[in-house]
Amino acid sequence: MKWIKRILIAIFSLTLLGVGTIVAAYYYLLPELPDVNTLKTVKLQTPLRIYSSDGLLISQFGEKRRIPIEYQEVPEQLINAVLDTEDARFFEHKGIDPIGIVRAAVILVTTGKKSQGASTITQQVARGFFLSREKTYIRKTKEIFLALKIEKALSKEEILTLYLNRSFLGNRAYGVGAAAQVYYGKELEQLSLPEMAMIAGLPQAPSAANPIRNPERAKTRRNWVLSRMLEKRNITEAQYQEAINAPITAKYHGAEIDLYAPYISEMAREYMVNQYGEEDAYTNGYNVYTTISSDLQLKAQSALRDNVFSYDQRHGYRGPISELWSVEPDSAVNTEPMATSEIISNLKSTSPMQGIMPAAVIAIEEQQATVLNAKGEEILLEWNGLKWARKFITDRRQGTPPKKSADILAVGQKVWIRNNGEYWQLSQIPQVSSATVSLEPSDGAIKTLVGGFSFTQSQYNRVTQAKRQLGSNIKPFIYSAALEKDYNLATLINNAPINKPDTRQGTAWRPKNSPDIYGGPTRLRVGLAQSVNVMSVRAMRHIGLDNTIAKLVEFGFDPKDLPRNESVALGSPSVTPLQVVTAFNVFTNGGYLVEPYFIKQVTDSFDNVIEEANPMLACTPEESTEVTSGATTEEIDPFAAMAAEFARSQQAEDVANLDMANTENALAKCGDENSRYAPRIITEQTAFLITEALKSVIWGGGDWSKGTGWNGTAWRASRLIKRRDIAGKTGTTNESRDTWFSGFNPTLTSTFWVGFDDHSRRLGRTSWVADGPENQISGAEAGAKTAGPGWNDFMNQALKGTEEKTTIPPKGIISARIDLATGLLTRKTDHTTSFEYFVEGTEPKEYATEEEIDDDIFIENPTDDLFQ
Repeated sequence: MKWIKRILIAIFSLTLLGVGTIVAAYYYLLPELPDVNTLKTVKLQTPLRIYSSDGLLISQFGEKRRIPIEYQEVPEQLINAVLDTEDARFFEHKGIDPIGIVRAAVILVTTGKKSQGASTITQQVARGFFLSREKTYIRKTKEIFLALKIEKALSKEEILTLYLNRSFLGNRAYGVGAAAQVYYGKELEQLSLPEMAMIAGLPQAPSAANPIRNPERAKTRRNWVLSRMLEKRNITEAQYQEAINAPITAKYHGAEIDLYAPYISEMAREYMVNQYGEEDAYTNGYNVYTTISSDLQLKAQSALRDNVFSYDQRHGYRGPISELWSVEPDSAVNTEPMATSEIISNLKSTSPMQGIMPAAVIAIEEQQATVLNAKGEEILLEWNGLKWARKFITDRRQGTPPKKSADILAVGQKVWIRNNGEYWQLSQIPQVSSATVSLEPSDGAIKTLVGGFSFTQSQYNRVTQAKRQLGSNIKPFIYSAALEKDYNLATLINNAPINKPDTRQGTAWRPKNSPDIYGGPTRLRVGLAQSVNVMSVRAMRHIGLDNTIAKLVEFGFDPKDLPRNESVALGSPSVTPLQVVTAFNVFTNGGYLVEPYFIKQVTDSFDNVIEEANPMLACTPEESTEVTSGATTEEIDPFAAMAAEFARSQQAEDVANLDMANTENALAKCGDENSRYAPRIITEQTAFLITEALKSVIWGGGDWSKGTGWNGTAWRASRLIKRRDIAGKTGTTNESRDTWFSGFNPTLTSTFWVGFDDHSRRLGRTSWVADGPENQISGAEAGAKTAGPGWNDFMNQALKGTEEKTTIPPKGIISARIDLATGLLTRKTDHTTSFEYFVEGTEPKEYATEEEIDDDIFIENPTDDLFQ
């Protein structure tokens, strides 16, 4: 019995020694062990996400793809798959698994190799958050101690949630939420059993068992996971058999972008990096909610793209991308037709963009052609999709219209094609550039922004970076200054050649009309609507150059961009589209210069709001449209009463029509303690009068049946949009290097710009085509023809289904019937007269007489020119 006693003493001694060793090791390593309580507030590296105002994902930035999930969001079968594979006794042990340790020890003794098979999920969490992956006894000991501490600090569910969110699962996916998206493009609850088993098998070999890179090995690993689930009775034999026979369906899925708007997402990314630093911006899981309306953004992108294609096509076809082979015996390229596989391989090397894709011409008939695309599909291009392609010679010249397909194409050519929504057509990558931006009138929220035709082609954001000459888009600002001095819409300004030159530029600058036609004294409304150059110059002279520049600065233009000479009256300043739309927004909102903004809210990874916009509001809190209770009907200005009632009804209507993402109307905050207010730079009455004149740009005036009708420069807008609550202004610079259209209705302000990035290149002109499209554009390019159609298309789509807003004059506006020829009051009521709006007190005081107006408008003596 002595030997038994000795054995028990030895065991006790060894046990005591072991415990002592463990205690000593613990206290020896204790100073090196991190505080596991930090796991309670751990920040998982989560990418930066950019959203539209209505919650659609625009973009995602960051190296690690991670979609944090809560424990209750994980399907039970996925939990079973993970535990059956990694740690079947997870809910039973206290952080370390003695059975697993014994198993690992046996392997070490028998093979001499160290194994990590004994690591529990808790140990893996400890290693993943606090330790390296080196295989040493010290690291393993630390891992065990940390696991024990973690089990005391966190619940089992919390530990498993950390593991499921932290594990690297290949292809930049961290956590099961990201893996479901990356490999299957699904949410967790949408995964099938084989897909869950595939993800559960990835933590130990995310590269070697990757279903995209190594599908056979991944399948073996998946099936082993399924066998463990069967062994643990978490699935039935039938489920097991069905799952192991399921094919591998994994393929790479990028971030699920709901709205492709790269220019605005790049602006948001740049803001976040500047605000929080690159590391935090890309890893802290910030969510940036922009002011962009997804619906309007799609319409703006479509309108810009279609308008650019339209310009590009009417200027002619520049030829194929290349020749792959030729049927001509004397050709410099290979005369042997390429094999289909070679053609497809070549086409795949050329990336598509903006709906344009490469194709190879494989057959030509009289008025059609057959092409092969990169998918190996044959596509028929009928004559409607080919006949536009007359030869491009220069920006001002095109060849004769083609009569047959062979005039355009040849077999073996590599070309661009696109589907225009109706049929497939020959295409090409446009060389012209364009940009558009739209604002919410009441607070300056950017609702749409498109910085160019293709972000892939050029990341240059023309909305915020491109300073281009403004052209006649400047005239509403000139005339607003004139109205605030002493002009009215009926003021006659001489539409006659300028005889007194401006010499500030070092030369005698004498502006001319475009076209070079003059009509004598003309009302201000007509001069603005028809964009008469010499009238704008004379109005500017009346105001004074210094006062004009001061007013333009008030509209938000940089004084450094404003030349100190009279060319400013015709738009010589170079400005960005964002500056232009901000200035036009003053007319829309009744006279306030609001600051544009594009970030509505920023939240952290837990959806806590860390930034929220507090935009300037287009209102003055002390002003009230309410009628005092003591006022009688006779004491109330009828126009003011109408305006007050209209304001109340509009506010109610606007609140009812807000985007779902907006919780309240911006103007409803007017008067709040923390609200910010935009400066008023013109009176409400001036804004109203300019808006009325800008409506004439689109709708013209007079009576066509009586011979007094006239068109404004943007008459095409009236043909398409067919509503009277739109206003706008065309803009064209010298030699048509820049073209603009800026306009609005009471709910939206928008500008379009079209031009070449090369400032020296003109937009040119096109000749008429007998068999061309309906409403084709020809002649010299200009704001109404080049930028205008984009604005027309966008606003037509943006306003579709919305109620037309009624024009209600603000307080202080009256109307009076005037003589159209003289602008004076009249007692007539025939077609030679019309009602005009005036600020009260500025209306004409005299009545027109029957005397004929002097026809000699060309005044020779500049000192006698009353309209300089």
